[in-house]
Amino acid sequence: MPLVFASPLAIVGGGTVDGALLRELAEKGVALVGADGGADTIDAAGLLPDAVIGDLDSLTNRAAWESRTRVIHIPEQITTDFQKALYSTEAPVTLALGMTGKRLDHTLAALSAVLQYAPTRRLMLVDEVDVALAVTGCVSFEAGKRERVSIHPLAPIRFVRSSGLFYPMDGLLLEPGGLIGTSNEGVGARVEVEPEDETPWLLILGKERLWDLVAA
Repeated sequence: MPLVFASPLAIVGGGTVDGALLRELAEKGVALVGADGGADTIDAAGLLPDAVIGDLDSLTNRAAWESRTRVIHIPEQITTDFQKALYSTEAPVTLALGMTGKRLDHTLAALSAVLQYAPTRRLMLVDEVDVALAVTGCVSFEAGKRERVSIHPLAPIRFVRSSGLFYPMDGLLLEPGGLIGTSNEGVGARVEVEPEDETPWLLILGKERLWDLVAA
């Protein structure tokens, strides 16, 4: 049975993570789970994860961790530690920190996991600069004038219409290796984006919008 969290959940990996942000998340009641060695990152921020999940090949001093919190060892090597943490948990909102940066293969693997799990859970990647919300279907939010609004396709997807963006997306087909929607801008009005189906895509905003997206 998966671990069920009633609060938002942050899964922390071994990439670049802002310790101050981790402490802010904990202060706001966000549960913390270490994806294997991500537990050491949580510990370095002076915090204790609610659980550690993974194949544990990069966790420092497993025995010591088992005396402090719940450790779930999943030895299979078909999935990444991020995927293991995803299929072993449930939460209304899931933030993923430390899944990008440092190693490009880990970043690509994280994007693959987001594509896989976006249809079944509210999921967003957070790094030092951005928050990337996985979206299936339409989205609507307020954006400031000239605020950066990037839309990135995880798979081929056509957009029916948009409003509130400097570069309209009406009828555009976005796809990896083709046309993408990065570095668009808000015009100071409500942004609405409507794709023609529920293929997952990423809405990428500045990290200062994190709590707006969590609240939404």
